Amino acid sequence: MKPIITATELSEIFHQENLVILDARTGKDARENYLQNHIKGARFIDLDKDLAEIGEDAAFGGRHPLPKISKFAETLQNLGISEDSHLVVYDTSNGANAAARCWWMLKSFGIEKVQVLSGGFKTAEKTGIPLKSGEEIFEKTSFILKENWSWPTSTLEEVEKEITENSATVIDVRDAYRYRGESEPIDLVAGHIPGAINIPFSENLDENGEFLSPEILKEKYQQFLADASPQLNMTKKLIIHCGSGVTACHTILALDYAGFVTLSTDRKSADEVLEVPNLYVGSWSEWSRREGKEIAKGV
Repeated sequence: MKPIITATELSEIFHQENLVILDARTGKDARENYLQNHIKGARFIDLDKDLAEIGEDAAFGGRHPLPKISKFAETLQNLGISEDSHLVVYDTSNGANAAARCWWMLKSFGIEKVQVLSGGFKTAEKTGIPLKSGEEIFEKTSFILKENWSWPTSTLEEVEKEITENSATVIDVRDAYRYRGESEPIDLVAGHIPGAINIPFSENLDENGEFLSPEILKEKYQQFLADASPQLNMTKKLIIHCGSGVTACHTILALDYAGFVTLSTDRKSADEVLEVPNLYVGSWSEWSRREGKEIAKGV
Protein backbone atom coordinates (compact mmCIF):
# COMPACT_ATOMS: atom_id res chain seq x y z
CA MET A 1 0.00 0.00 0.00
CA LYS A 2 1.46 3.34 -1.02
CA PRO A 3 1.90 5.75 1.93
CA ILE A 4 0.12 8.68 0.25
CA ILE A 5 -3.57 8.79 -0.63
CA THR A 6 -5.30 11.51 -2.65
CA ALA A 7 -8.63 13.03 -1.67
CA THR A 8 -10.23 11.40 -4.72
CA GLU A 9 -8.92 7.99 -3.66
CA LEU A 10 -10.16 8.56 -0.12
CA SER A 11 -13.64 9.39 -1.38
CA GLU A 12 -13.70 6.05 -3.21
CA ILE A 13 -13.07 4.06 -0.03
CA PHE A 14 -14.88 6.40 2.35
CA HIS A 15 -17.46 3.81 3.41
CA GLN A 16 -14.95 0.97 3.78
CA GLU A 17 -15.74 -0.87 7.01
CA ASN A 18 -12.24 -0.94 8.51
CA LEU A 19 -11.35 2.65 7.53
CA VAL A 20 -10.27 4.86 10.45
CA ILE A 21 -9.49 8.52 9.74
CA LEU A 22 -7.31 10.50 12.14
CA ASP A 23 -7.32 14.30 12.38
CA ALA A 24 -3.82 15.37 13.46
CA ARG A 25 -4.08 19.14 13.08
CA THR A 26 -1.90 21.21 15.39
CA GLY A 27 -1.96 24.59 17.12
CA LYS A 28 -3.31 25.89 20.42
CA ASP A 29 -6.92 25.70 19.16
CA ALA A 30 -6.50 22.40 17.32
CA ARG A 31 -9.16 20.44 19.19
CA GLU A 32 -11.65 23.32 19.10
CA ASN A 33 -11.12 23.67 15.35
CA TYR A 34 -11.58 19.92 14.95
CA LEU A 35 -14.89 20.09 16.81
CA GLN A 36 -16.04 22.91 14.55
CA ASN A 37 -15.30 21.06 11.31
CA HIS A 38 -13.54 17.82 10.37
CA ILE A 39 -13.81 14.94 7.92
CA LYS A 40 -16.85 12.91 8.90
CA GLY A 41 -15.85 10.05 11.16
CA ALA A 42 -12.35 11.41 11.83
CA ARG A 43 -10.95 10.99 15.34
CA PHE A 44 -8.73 13.69 16.82
CA ILE A 45 -5.15 12.82 17.78
CA ASP A 46 -3.05 15.38 19.65
CA LEU A 47 0.61 15.99 18.76
CA ASP A 48 1.68 17.11 22.23
CA LYS A 49 -0.37 14.60 24.24
CA ASP A 50 -0.66 11.51 22.01
CA LEU A 51 2.29 11.65 19.60
CA ALA A 52 4.87 12.92 22.09
CA GLU A 53 5.72 12.77 25.77
CA ILE A 54 7.10 16.21 26.50
CA GLY A 55 9.74 16.34 29.22
CA GLU A 56 10.92 19.08 31.53
CA ASP A 57 14.13 19.86 29.62
CA ALA A 58 14.25 19.85 25.81
CA ALA A 59 18.06 19.57 26.01
CA PHE A 60 17.41 15.90 26.73
CA GLY A 61 14.97 14.54 24.16
CA GLY A 62 13.97 17.70 22.30
CA ARG A 63 10.59 19.40 22.17
CA HIS A 64 8.66 16.32 21.00
CA PRO A 65 10.19 13.10 22.38
CA LEU A 66 8.46 9.86 21.45
CA PRO A 67 6.03 8.59 24.08
CA LYS A 68 6.54 5.19 25.67
CA ILE A 69 5.23 2.58 23.29
CA SER A 70 2.84 1.31 26.00
CA LYS A 71 1.32 4.79 26.25
CA PHE A 72 0.89 4.95 22.47
CA ALA A 73 -0.80 1.53 22.50
CA GLU A 74 -3.27 2.93 25.02
CA THR A 75 -3.89 5.92 22.75
CA LEU A 76 -4.65 3.62 19.82
CA GLN A 77 -7.04 1.57 21.94
CA ASN A 78 -8.85 4.71 23.05
CA LEU A 79 -9.18 5.78 19.41
CA GLY A 80 -10.78 2.47 18.45
CA ILE A 81 -7.88 1.39 16.23
CA SER A 82 -7.11 -2.28 15.66
CA GLU A 83 -4.21 -3.94 13.86
CA ASP A 84 -6.30 -4.57 10.75
CA SER A 85 -7.58 -0.99 10.53
CA HIS A 86 -6.92 0.96 7.34
CA LEU A 87 -5.71 4.30 8.69
CA VAL A 88 -5.74 7.61 6.84
CA VAL A 89 -4.15 10.56 8.65
CA TYR A 90 -4.47 14.22 7.75
CA ASP A 91 -3.62 17.63 9.16
CA THR A 92 -3.99 21.21 7.96
CA SER A 93 -0.35 21.55 6.88
CA ASN A 94 -0.18 19.11 3.95
CA GLY A 95 1.12 16.34 6.18
CA ALA A 96 4.11 18.44 7.22
CA ASN A 97 3.22 18.56 10.89
CA ALA A 98 1.65 15.80 12.91
CA ALA A 99 0.20 13.65 10.10
CA ALA A 100 3.61 12.43 8.96
CA ARG A 101 4.77 11.93 12.56
CA CYS A 102 1.61 9.93 13.25
CA TRP A 103 2.24 7.84 10.11
CA TRP A 104 5.81 7.12 11.27
CA MET A 105 4.64 6.05 14.73
CA LEU A 106 1.81 3.86 13.46
CA LYS A 107 4.11 2.08 11.01
CA SER A 108 6.85 1.76 13.60
CA PHE A 109 4.27 0.32 16.01
CA GLY A 110 3.56 -2.39 13.44
CA ILE A 111 0.34 -1.32 11.73
CA GLU A 112 0.60 -2.02 8.01
CA LYS A 113 -2.23 -0.06 6.37
CA VAL A 114 -1.39 3.59 7.03
CA GLN A 115 -1.63 6.49 4.58
CA VAL A 116 -1.31 10.27 4.74
CA LEU A 117 -3.85 12.41 2.88
CA SER A 118 -2.07 14.51 0.27
CA GLY A 119 -3.02 18.16 0.60
CA GLY A 120 -4.62 17.62 4.00
CA PHE A 121 -7.96 18.96 5.17
CA LYS A 122 -8.20 21.74 2.57
CA THR A 123 -7.97 19.29 -0.31
CA ALA A 124 -10.58 17.02 1.28
CA GLU A 125 -12.91 19.99 1.65
CA LYS A 126 -12.42 21.03 -1.98
CA THR A 127 -13.00 17.48 -3.19
CA GLY A 128 -16.36 17.29 -1.44
CA ILE A 129 -15.52 14.62 1.10
CA PRO A 130 -18.26 14.71 3.79
CA LEU A 131 -17.51 16.94 6.78
CA LYS A 132 -18.96 17.07 10.27
CA SER A 133 -18.79 19.04 13.51
CA GLY A 134 -18.82 17.83 17.11
CA GLU A 135 -17.58 14.60 18.69
CA GLU A 136 -17.41 11.20 17.01
CA ILE A 137 -18.63 8.02 18.69
CA PHE A 138 -16.62 4.80 18.45
CA GLU A 139 -15.72 1.78 20.56
CA LYS A 140 -12.35 1.11 22.19
CA THR A 141 -10.20 -1.79 21.04
CA SER A 142 -7.36 -3.84 22.53
CA PHE A 143 -3.78 -4.38 21.40
CA ILE A 144 -0.98 -6.84 21.97
CA LEU A 145 1.65 -4.72 23.67
CA LYS A 146 4.80 -4.06 21.63
CA GLU A 147 8.19 -3.85 23.34
CA ASN A 148 9.90 -1.32 21.09
CA TRP A 149 9.44 0.92 18.06
CA SER A 150 10.42 -1.19 15.06
CA TRP A 151 11.91 1.63 12.97
CA PRO A 152 15.38 2.98 13.79
CA THR A 153 16.04 6.18 15.70
CA SER A 154 19.28 7.96 16.57
CA THR A 155 20.34 9.65 19.77
CA LEU A 156 22.34 12.88 19.92
CA GLU A 157 25.47 10.91 20.78
CA GLU A 158 24.95 8.55 17.83
CA VAL A 159 24.44 11.44 15.41
CA GLU A 160 27.65 13.07 16.64
CA LYS A 161 29.57 9.79 16.26
CA GLU A 162 28.22 9.12 12.74
CA ILE A 163 29.20 12.62 11.60
CA THR A 164 32.67 12.35 13.14
CA GLU A 165 33.26 8.98 11.47
CA ASN A 166 31.63 10.09 8.20
CA SER A 167 29.53 6.93 8.31
CA ALA A 168 26.10 8.44 7.63
CA THR A 169 24.45 11.27 5.74
CA VAL A 170 22.59 13.59 8.11
CA ILE A 171 19.75 15.55 6.51
CA ASP A 172 18.23 18.66 8.11
CA VAL A 173 14.76 19.20 6.61
CA ARG A 174 14.06 22.63 8.09
CA ASP A 175 13.67 25.72 5.92
CA ALA A 176 16.96 26.92 4.42
CA TYR A 177 17.04 30.19 6.38
CA ARG A 178 16.83 28.27 9.67
CA TYR A 179 19.55 25.84 8.56
CA ARG A 180 21.81 28.73 7.57
CA GLY A 181 21.26 30.34 10.96
CA GLU A 182 19.80 33.58 9.60
CA SER A 183 16.99 33.46 12.17
CA GLU A 184 15.26 30.90 14.38
CA PRO A 185 11.52 31.30 15.04
CA ILE A 186 11.08 28.36 17.42
CA ASP A 187 14.25 27.18 19.13
CA LEU A 188 16.67 29.22 21.24
CA VAL A 189 19.70 29.24 18.94
CA ALA A 190 19.97 29.60 15.14
CA GLY A 191 22.17 27.37 13.00
CA HIS A 192 22.59 23.69 12.22
CA ILE A 193 24.43 20.54 13.23
CA PRO A 194 27.95 20.64 11.72
CA GLY A 195 28.17 18.22 8.81
CA ALA A 196 24.41 18.04 8.18
CA ILE A 197 23.10 18.85 4.70
CA ASN A 198 19.89 20.78 4.07
CA ILE A 199 17.00 19.40 2.01
CA PRO A 200 13.87 21.32 3.13
CA PHE A 201 10.76 19.14 3.48
CA SER A 202 8.89 21.72 1.39
CA GLU A 203 10.74 20.26 -1.61
CA ASN A 204 8.41 17.25 -1.28
CA LEU A 205 5.35 19.31 -2.30
CA ASP A 206 4.07 21.01 -5.43
CA GLU A 207 2.70 24.55 -5.71
CA ASN A 208 -0.71 23.34 -4.48
CA GLY A 209 0.70 21.78 -1.33
CA GLU A 210 0.26 18.19 -2.54
CA PHE A 211 2.98 15.58 -2.71
CA LEU A 212 5.00 15.43 -5.90
CA SER A 213 4.70 12.21 -7.88
CA PRO A 214 6.87 9.27 -6.79
CA GLU A 215 8.87 9.56 -10.01
CA ILE A 216 9.69 13.24 -9.48
CA LEU A 217 10.50 12.71 -5.80
CA LYS A 218 12.87 9.86 -6.60
CA GLU A 219 14.69 11.89 -9.24
CA LYS A 220 14.96 14.91 -6.93
CA TYR A 221 16.39 12.93 -4.01
CA GLN A 222 18.81 11.03 -6.21
CA GLN A 223 20.15 14.37 -7.41
CA PHE A 224 20.13 15.98 -3.94
CA LEU A 225 22.12 13.16 -2.42
CA ALA A 226 24.49 12.74 -5.34
CA ASP A 227 25.39 16.44 -5.15
CA ALA A 228 25.60 16.74 -1.38
CA SER A 229 26.92 13.36 -0.32
CA PRO A 230 29.16 11.42 -2.73
CA GLN A 231 29.94 8.92 0.05
CA LEU A 232 26.28 7.82 0.22
CA ASN A 233 26.88 4.71 -1.86
CA MET A 234 29.38 3.55 0.76
CA THR A 235 27.33 4.33 3.85
CA LYS A 236 23.84 3.36 2.67
CA LYS A 237 22.55 5.11 5.79
CA LEU A 238 20.50 8.27 6.29
CA ILE A 239 19.71 10.14 9.50
CA ILE A 240 16.84 12.61 9.16
CA HIS A 241 16.15 15.47 11.55
CA CYS A 242 14.26 18.74 11.80
CA GLY A 243 13.38 21.02 14.69
CA SER A 244 11.78 18.49 17.04
CA GLY A 245 11.42 15.20 15.17
CA VAL A 246 8.06 15.97 13.54
CA THR A 247 8.62 17.35 10.02
CA ALA A 248 11.58 14.97 9.62
CA CYS A 249 8.92 12.26 9.28
CA HIS A 250 7.56 14.13 6.24
CA THR A 251 10.82 13.45 4.39
CA ILE A 252 10.91 9.79 5.48
CA LEU A 253 7.35 9.56 4.17
CA ALA A 254 8.37 11.15 0.85
CA LEU A 255 11.34 8.80 0.48
CA ASP A 256 9.04 5.84 1.04
CA TYR A 257 6.49 7.19 -1.46
CA ALA A 258 9.28 7.61 -4.01
CA GLY A 259 10.36 4.00 -3.56
CA PHE A 260 13.79 5.33 -2.67
CA VAL A 261 13.98 3.47 0.63
CA THR A 262 12.66 0.18 1.90
CA LEU A 263 10.68 0.54 5.11
CA SER A 264 10.46 -3.19 5.55
CA THR A 265 12.49 -5.42 7.85
CA ASP A 266 13.20 -7.45 4.70
CA ARG A 267 16.06 -5.32 3.37
CA LYS A 268 16.56 -5.10 -0.38
CA SER A 269 20.02 -5.31 -1.87
CA ALA A 270 19.41 -3.16 -4.94
CA ASP A 271 21.81 -0.23 -5.16
CA GLU A 272 19.08 2.35 -5.60
CA VAL A 273 17.17 1.28 -2.47
CA LEU A 274 18.35 2.48 0.94
CA GLU A 275 17.53 1.06 4.33
CA VAL A 276 14.86 2.82 6.35
CA PRO A 277 16.32 6.18 7.49
CA ASN A 278 17.01 6.79 11.15
CA LEU A 279 14.87 9.47 12.77
CA TYR A 280 16.81 11.76 15.10
CA VAL A 281 13.87 12.54 17.35
CA GLY A 282 15.57 15.17 19.50
CA SER A 283 16.62 17.06 16.39
CA TRP A 284 17.76 20.70 16.49
CA SER A 285 15.67 21.43 19.59
CA GLU A 286 17.86 19.02 21.56
CA TRP A 287 21.22 19.65 19.88
CA SER A 288 20.98 23.45 20.13
CA ARG A 289 20.18 23.29 23.86
CA ARG A 290 22.80 20.72 24.83
CA GLU A 291 25.76 22.37 26.48
CA GLY A 292 29.04 22.14 24.60
CA LYS A 293 27.65 21.09 21.20
CA GLU A 294 29.12 22.87 18.20
CA ILE A 295 26.75 24.96 16.08
CA ALA A 296 27.37 25.76 12.42
CA LYS A 297 25.97 28.57 10.27
CA GLY A 298 25.88 29.29 6.57
CA VAL A 299 26.06 26.59 3.91
